[in-house]
Amino acid sequence: MRFFMKNFVNGMLTIVPILLAVYVCYKVFAMLDGLLGQYVRPYLDGRYIPGLGLLATVALITVCGWLSTQYVSGRLIRLAGRLLENIPLMKTVYSVAKDTIASFVGEKRSFSQVVLITVPESGWKCLGFITMDDVGAWHDPLADYVAVYIPQTFQVAGLTLLVPKEQVEVIDIAPEEAMKFILSGGVAARKQKRLPE
Repeated sequence: MRFFMKNFVNGMLTIVPILLAVYVCYKVFAMLDGLLGQYVRPYLDGRYIPGLGLLATVALITVCGWLSTQYVSGRLIRLAGRLLENIPLMKTVYSVAKDTIASFVGEKRSFSQVVLITVPESGWKCLGFITMDDVGAWHDPLADYVAVYIPQTFQVAGLTLLVPKEQVEVIDIAPEEAMKFILSGGVAARKQKRLPE
């Protein structure tokens, strides 16, 4: 029985991460392929190849990016953005989506600085990411604070804390490694890299 349990657990540790990674990649591919794939499929009379919708989506995004750099079309796109920012409910959705996407792929990435903060009274440490280093521009009494986003383990959620600058320690860890460490609950930490003491 012990032999069976040991090998069953080893099998689970081997196969579940592989199956989960394949499943997530398949679902993301299917979702992205379906965005424009549903419009491409009718024109191909049953000769649709999976991935054409994804290719069409990437091509459309690239063309939109190129158009945004051109004089006339760029002005039209900026005008559409300004119009969206003036519609009450749409303003919130548009600005949050725009800022979130810009924080990951824009010129000024928000999740590029990994920090270690100390929780007052307890001495506990928390890993997070500086998302805004000039909180005073948003609210003057908070001039000596930074916004630190602390993701939660095993889910896509987190807390945004406003922390005094002197309680924030920037550490030399790649953002991807820090995110992997946090989201896995510390299980997926690389053994070669150690946190500063």
